[in-house]
Amino acid sequence: VTTPPDADYPFRAVQGAAVSEIPVGPIHAGIIEPGHFRFQVVGEEVLRLEERLGYVHKGIEKLAEGRDVSGLLRLAGRVSGDSTVAHAWAAAQACERALSIEVPRRALLLRALACERERIANHLGDVGAICNDVGFAFAHMQFGRLREQWLRRNAEAFGHRLMMDWVVPGGVAGDLDAGLLQPMREDQAQLADELGRLERILLDNASLDDRLVGTGRLSRGDAEALGCLGYVGRASGLSEDVRHDQPYPPYDELPLRVPVREEGDVAARLYLRIDEMRVSLRLLHELLNRLQPGPVRVACPLPGDEVEGLGRVEGWRGEVLAFVRLDAGGRVLRYFPRDPSWFNWPALERLIQDNIVPDFPVCNKSVNGSYSGV
Repeated sequence: VTTPPDADYPFRAVQGAAVSEIPVGPIHAGIIEPGHFRFQVVGEEVLRLEERLGYVHKGIEKLAEGRDVSGLLRLAGRVSGDSTVAHAWAAAQACERALSIEVPRRALLLRALACERERIANHLGDVGAICNDVGFAFAHMQFGRLREQWLRRNAEAFGHRLMMDWVVPGGVAGDLDAGLLQPMREDQAQLADELGRLERILLDNASLDDRLVGTGRLSRGDAEALGCLGYVGRASGLSEDVRHDQPYPPYDELPLRVPVREEGDVAARLYLRIDEMRVSLRLLHELLNRLQPGPVRVACPLPGDEVEGLGRVEGWRGEVLAFVRLDAGGRVLRYFPRDPSWFNWPALERLIQDNIVPDFPVCNKSVNGSYSGV
């Protein structure tokens, strides 16, 4: 089927003498992925928003066909680059279940370590960016500084700032240098301290409250109806978290409290990210304490028959799902990845209603759906 050009795309129109239409994108003022947003407004009030995505369609599912498991995981890590660990882990989990492989415990702990570090890095960036969208540049710079320090440690420990290609079939690509354990613990303690101080600054800023509290409210009912995942759902009262509800190793042996907020507005989605970072810091402490010497990878046998598996991982945006079917020679017949943004993008259309156009950037950033992931 040929995709229709933008000029003929059937956007739904709102009729009325005072209604104006505002097109935004797909090319934006910032360095972000392309997406088109069509607003119908009366004055500054948004009556309706319709999104059109798909400009970064890469043909991932077709590209996966015929690859071996190692090649599949490299591809999975590029479904959405800011979720490379989560997508690769979900694909690995699907393949390992299909092949009945038991991954070494140390490898599972290192995967979780990387996934929690991925969560923290993205939440740091988002909190700063949300503040920047309402002109609070100080917070943007401080959270950006913390994120940069975190990413530099990633590069030192995992060989890549985003930890790309760290998850491999049967385990992880390498071991963690024992000399980095103490510096990583110190990083975690420093970040916990700075998060506390910065959160107090945010909470004490009346101008920030004026722009974030009550803005872009998503009700619990709407979040449930849309199936919102991750911080979008949890900021509106939903508690779903795969790590807690259907725990997979090593989370099945870790204490985990799922933070939830009820307000459903931009402020809730911001402060929930801070809550989640604190949970991740506690998990990182546990993971480092539980690391014991041992293998970090096992070989993947050929299946000898057609097999399939399902992987589910709680990424930083929410549940990442991967379905994999392999042929008898271990080549991919079918790969289907599902990013949580599939469910969270429609929430933006709902929560922007009755808000004003200047609040769209901060509402959008508070959801921060992945264009590439859908």
